Amino acid sequence: MTAFDGLVAVVTGGSSGIGAAVVRRLRSAGARVAVFDVDPGAADADLALRVDVADAASVDAAVAAVETRLGRLDVLVNNAGIGAQGTVADNADDEWLRVLDLNVVGIARTSRAALSLLRRSPAAAIVNTCSIAATAGLPQRALYSASKGAVLALTQAMAADHVAEGIRVNAVNPGTVDTPWVGRLLAHAADPAAERAALESRQPHGRLVSPDEVAEAVAYLASPLAGSTTGTSLAVDGGMQALRVRRG
Repeated sequence: MTAFDGLVAVVTGGSSGIGAAVVRRLRSAGARVAVFDVDPGAADADLALRVDVADAASVDAAVAAVETRLGRLDVLVNNAGIGAQGTVADNADDEWLRVLDLNVVGIARTSRAALSLLRRSPAAAIVNTCSIAATAGLPQRALYSASKGAVLALTQAMAADHVAEGIRVNAVNPGTVDTPWVGRLLAHAADPAAERAALESRQPHGRLVSPDEVAEAVAYLASPLAGSTTGTSLAVDGGMQALRVRRG
């Protein structure tokens, strides 16, 4: 028996990067996993659904499909999100609204739709993908940081609201993770190798975080074995949040 035997999980944004690693990890531990993604074709899951977390009808229909086809829902991993670059002056209002709607309200939409099923679970857990950007000031990340700061606050508020119902809510705070999104950013840099080296050097352990390392943290937070862990955020950032390391 493994910790997730008999449980059903939903992972939003589960087709690539961190989300795909979370899907692999949960399935390896015995869970059946449904992926919600705008492009679910690459998902390796028990159920893959085309879902836009910015659209309530899309989310509601997908949660109903999970109940019909998998019979229950125990774990929700709110991982879907988009990035944004620039200072506070570099993005127009419509981009602010788009990023906040997907990164923050998207979590609210999916969690709201899932609550009725989670309330029936003996091992209900929600894990939100937050970021080091919520706890450290990063250059050229004003909009993204604002969205992830909201995710951190939302996680704590949801944990307080639902602890009495037996639903645990936590967040994982990755540093810079070696994902396709980061790869695309590096590809557009003037000197991709130098930019990658800069990203690696700002993390005290000297490298990018792997998606599998983040997935391991998500699995811990989602596991029934962590039944007393709620309202917290777990940094997976090579020490970037807490350490001040002298080099040389």
